[in-house]
Amino acid sequence: MKNMLTIALATVLFISCQDKTKKDDTTEIKEDVKIEKIISLNGAVTEILAALGESTNIVGVDVTSTYPEDIKQTAKDLGHVRSLSLESIIALQPTLIFASDKDLNEDLKAKITASGIQLELVKQEYSEKGTELMIEQVAKKLGKTDYKHLTEKIKSDLAQLKPIEPKPKVLFIYARGAGTLMVAGTETPVEKIIALAGGQNAITEFSDYKPLTPESLIKGNPDVILLFTSGLESLGGIDGLLKVDGINATKAGKNKKIIAMDGELLSGFGPRLGTAAIQLNELLSK
Repeated sequence: MKNMLTIALATVLFISCQDKTKKDDTTEIKEDVKIEKIISLNGAVTEILAALGESTNIVGVDVTSTYPEDIKQTAKDLGHVRSLSLESIIALQPTLIFASDKDLNEDLKAKITASGIQLELVKQEYSEKGTELMIEQVAKKLGKTDYKHLTEKIKSDLAQLKPIEPKPKVLFIYARGAGTLMVAGTETPVEKIIALAGGQNAITEFSDYKPLTPESLIKGNPDVILLFTSGLESLGGIDGLLKVDGINATKAGKNKKIIAMDGELLSGFGPRLGTAAIQLNELLSK
C-alpha cells in the first residue's frame, strides 16, 4: 500500500511538472511575438501591408497612401516624403519604416539610420515583375510566407487583358488646376501602365514630365487623353479640359475621348496592378 501511494504521488508530481513546463513554453512563445509599429512612405507599400493584414500596425503614412480608403483614419498622414522631418517620424515611435529607395533623401535616410529605427528601402520598378518582387520583399521583411496569392492575382488579372488594334496613342496630363499642367514622357509609371493596358504613349521625345504646350499637344495628337480623376476635377471636368489651349485640335479633343482614373490605382504598381490594367484596357477599348 505504501508503495502504491509513493507511485501515485510521483505521478502527480510528474504531471504537475509537465503542465508547468507547457505553461512556461506558452509564456515564452507569447513573449517572442513582436508587434511592429510601421510607417509606410509609399502608397504601393501601404497597399501591400494592408493586403498582408498589417493595417492595424500602420501608425503613419505618406501623402500617396490613399488605399485602403480608411487608412488615414487610423494612421497619421505625414505629408510628402520629400518634406518629412525626423521629429514627425519619431513622434509616432515606430519600430519599422518602409520607403522607396528612389524617394527618401539621403539626409533623412542617414538620420533615420542614426536614430536606431529599422529602415527598409523597397526597390520599386514599374512592371509586373517589379511589383511581384516588391510584394515579396515587404512580406519577407515581416516574416510572412503567405503572400503568393497577391502575385498570383496580378498574373490572373493580366491574363484577361484584351489586345487593342491599332494601339491608341494616349497622352497623360497631370493637372492641378489650369495653372499646373504637365505631360508624361517616357520612363514614367503612366507610360508603363498605358503599354501594359494595350496602348502607346503619345510622347516619345523626352522622359519624365514636362509642361504642356499647345505645340506638344498638336505634335503628339493623341487618340485618348488620360488624367487622374482628381486632376480632371481640378479643371472643372471634361468641359474645363476642352478649354485648355490646343486640346480641341487633337483627335482626342475633337472626339471628346477623355478618360480619368484614380491616381494611386493607375500609377501605384501595387497589389491592384492587374485591376488597374484591366480598367484602363476596357476604357481604351471603348
